[in-house]
Amino acid sequence: MAGSRQQHGPGRAVTRAASTAGTSAQTLTGRYCRLLQLFAFALALLAAFSCARAADGMSWLQPLTDSEVDHRSFYSSLLTRHYDPEPDHNNDQNLLGYETHFQNRYLWGFAMFDNSFGQESQYAYLGRKYRAFESDRWYYKITGGMLHGYKEPYEDKIPFNEFGIAPAVIPSIGYQYKGFNAEFVQLGLSAGMITLGLSF
Repeated sequence: MAGSRQQHGPGRAVTRAASTAGTSAQTLTGRYCRLLQLFAFALALLAAFSCARAADGMSWLQPLTDSEVDHRSFYSSLLTRHYDPEPDHNNDQNLLGYETHFQNRYLWGFAMFDNSFGQESQYAYLGRKYRAFESDRWYYKITGGMLHGYKEPYEDKIPFNEFGIAPAVIPSIGYQYKGFNAEFVQLGLSAGMITLGLSF
């Protein structure tokens, strides 16, 4: 029996080492794939906005370069509710976002959050604000961009999710008071979110 253990010991060590090497290779490959996805994500966003501005006869950077920066803001999620909740839905988005706003009311931003199924996700976008109710404090905001992070087994939960990246359009209504703003954000037809932001 002792001899048998000695014969199998090295074999097990080799198998364990091979398994560890395989896991490390998979992790490294996964990181490269993630970097490539994020790079494609950024390129797709630029291409989409470029096409939209070209249709208007404008450079894609023109709305952002023709106007001075008005303010910048950081924001986070306070509350999320799904209208038709499922057992695996997540209401804790842990969202952290940043926006640059221009005097012509255009903006660009980026947000990191946990999606409805607890997966780390990102949203890079451009948008515009509009006055609401003839008030200087109330406003509508609509953003459009690219959404990344919906993976197996939930990749079909959002439309057009090719290669882990999907287009998205997100409307919201907000209230601004001095350096603070609160927004109700409509997340497709599935959920609503309340965010709180700080401008500077």
